Amino acid sequence: MPRFDPDRILRELHHEGVRFIVIGGIGAAALGSPSLTDDLDICYERSRENLERLSRVLMRLGAKLRGAPADLPFTPDAPTLAAGDHFTFTTDAGDFDCMGMPSGSKGYADLAERAVLTDMDGIKVLVASVDDLILMKQAAGRPKDLIEVEVLGALKDELDRRKEGPGQPGG
Repeated sequence: MPRFDPDRILRELHHEGVRFIVIGGIGAAALGSPSLTDDLDICYERSRENLERLSRVLMRLGAKLRGAPADLPFTPDAPTLAAGDHFTFTTDAGDFDCMGMPSGSKGYADLAERAVLTDMDGIKVLVASVDDLILMKQAAGRPKDLIEVEVLGALKDELDRRKEGPGQPGG
């Protein structure tokens, strides 16, 4: 199994000019969550041009469908990406999940309205807001996601207190 290197994936996406928002555990960690994850999740913009850019990144990373039979023919080209929405990949840089419309969201444009521009190891990326991360985790509804909703709720409270500042209600 390849060593998980989310920075490499992010550098490739940035280099190619892919329009995306970091979601999931890496997104939560970028906002201050202490939770750990072993994959990178993104929501990608679904225009033809962006699918072509994402396809080039996936090919460079040697992306294969995670959990699919090894002999299943699959090429992560733009038409294939356009035909689907959620893809879970194993790459040379670890597990990488790409979603056009994550559960609990209306997709890229909606998430981008509230996303936070964040520096992740020298790369400026959009990260879904804590409110959107909570909505996505609630919609996914798996036990591990519902636990993360509690962690994200506490993070949201802390971020809200920081915005209010000292001397303000809750500060």
